Amino acid sequence: MNKTTDKKTQQFESVFISPMRFYTLTALDYYDQLVSAQLDAARAYSDMAISQARTWLDVKDSESFKKAMESQQKTAGEFMERVKGDTEKVSSIGQSFAQDSQKMAEETSKKAVETAKQ
Repeated sequence: MNKTTDKKTQQFESVFISPMRFYTLTALDYYDQLVSAQLDAARAYSDMAISQARTWLDVKDSESFKKAMESQQKTAGEFMERVKGDTEKVSSIGQSFAQDSQKMAEETSKKAVETAKQ
């Protein structure tokens, strides 16, 4: 009976516990990367906004107004590039998580079928 119990415990570990642990670690890594990317983006966007506010506060004449407008256009371009890069980064993080999860699900299914055959 003890060998049978050990075998069942090992099978349960292999089919259920180990995959759940792997999925949890994968999910935690995904959320860590996602939150980090979002915080980096928020910081960058805030820095851009504050920089532009400071630029506009320095407007005193037509020449400084012209410089502020040029700065605004430059910042808008940089902002769009940053949004594009951030979107690609978040998409990549999501795709990686989906691929890892799918691979884990396939491996778990195979183990479950093998275990059921025994």
